[in-house]
Amino acid sequence: MAFQPDTTETKILIQQLVSIPSPSGYTKKVISFVEDYLHKYNVETKRNRKGGLIATLPGKDNTQHRMLTAHVDTLGAMVKEVKSNGRLRLDLIGGYKYNAIEGEYCEIHTASGKTFTGTILMHQTSVHVYKDAGKAKRNQENMEVRIDAKVENAEEVHALGIAVGDFVSLDPRVEICDNGFIKSRHLDDKASVAILLQLIKQVQTENVILPYTTHFLISNNEEIGYGGNSNITPETVEYLAVDMGAMGDGQSTDEYTVSICVKDASGPYHYGLRNHLVDLATKNDIAYKLDIYPYYGSDASAAIRAGHDIIHGLIGPGIDSSHAFERTHEDSLACTLQLLYHYVQSDMQAY
Repeated sequence: MAFQPDTTETKILIQQLVSIPSPSGYTKKVISFVEDYLHKYNVETKRNRKGGLIATLPGKDNTQHRMLTAHVDTLGAMVKEVKSNGRLRLDLIGGYKYNAIEGEYCEIHTASGKTFTGTILMHQTSVHVYKDAGKAKRNQENMEVRIDAKVENAEEVHALGIAVGDFVSLDPRVEICDNGFIKSRHLDDKASVAILLQLIKQVQTENVILPYTTHFLISNNEEIGYGGNSNITPETVEYLAVDMGAMGDGQSTDEYTVSICVKDASGPYHYGLRNHLVDLATKNDIAYKLDIYPYYGSDASAAIRAGHDIIHGLIGPGIDSSHAFERTHEDSLACTLQLLYHYVQSDMQAY
């Protein structure tokens, strides 16, 4: 009988993961959460110097390795300027647009460890004051953070301990719907991290002996381009990124299947590995979609750019409204986990 995953714990893990602030550069707490989870299942882990986490499951063949990766860092911002009106100007972390965060609640994380809440707004928000409230550009110049504190000038903000360089995280607004939908910011890529954690748990609790030593990299700098470009063992032959499938006009990806990426902005993914994944999905009756993401890069493409001699691929759950108010469905989580479960137990092909 084909492996039929229960997505209940996956959804709980997603809710826990997205609730831990982790914009790129500020990921220590969420990495510790993942580390603690894996240690419950006696998984060997180590941290790289960039702060990412590498888990290793030994296999029958230690001369050829596999590596799977998902990233736990998210979009966010830093304080660019403490303004004279007591509000904050932001500098964005990661590739998203200001219109996607207008009106969003946020947290400011100070160097001293204190956290302050706030709201990201247009400076010209009040329609009773600003005639161009609806027409002004949503950009760094016009948008600011209104801090939930009695501050009216820069000096009072500085007195709170808020300064340039403080990280700013966005409220995920996570919601698990009764009909299987999961709505939240940062499903890119914490949905995939939850899937990998469930995969590792399944392998460990079933005492599965993998055919090849397999590493799992929980990367923490993917949103800024270099999370998965290092710590790849010389024995690594196949490198599979698990990241969201992008949805929109002209895309085939949906919220109910696993997306297998054939090409993104970095170019085509390995044709042989792609075909192997399709073959596994077909043989195990796993719903999938092939797709191209024109404005997208992954940890796998970062590893290729870094010069690693690997066979690279990319799959993941379909995510609607990427880098904004994201949504997926438990069916997509299940299909992705199914494909990964069969992939890590499959033989490497003579591509």
